[in-house]
Amino acid sequence: MRFVLRLLISAAVIFGVSYFSGGALLAVASFWWALALAFVLGIINATIKPVIALVALPVTIVTLGLFSLIINAAMLALATAVVPGVSTTGFWATVLAALIISVVTSIATRWLERDA
Repeated sequence: MRFVLRLLISAAVIFGVSYFSGGALLAVASFWWALALAFVLGIINATIKPVIALVALPVTIVTLGLFSLIINAAMLALATAVVPGVSTTGFWATVLAALIISVVTSIATRWLERDA
């Protein structure tokens, strides 16, 4: 149940980023594509991201953690390459979209899990 709740929160945030940015940061065709992106992003973050974060650990330490934003953006770009109904508009737009998605999803998930 918790997985489904987190998936729906992520999909809502992804769709919200697309809607409120008018497609400038992230273009999503429908909520179902946002749900598909949230699912694929969850799989990528659980499998590929830990390996990349470990390999990039020296760079992340040197940049005082800022390189993790680039890793998040790369994971988002990889997920959008897999899901056909979603596209990004550029490097910095993807970085900003990844930052917004991760922060808002974290806050919303913690807020809802606190009440449950």
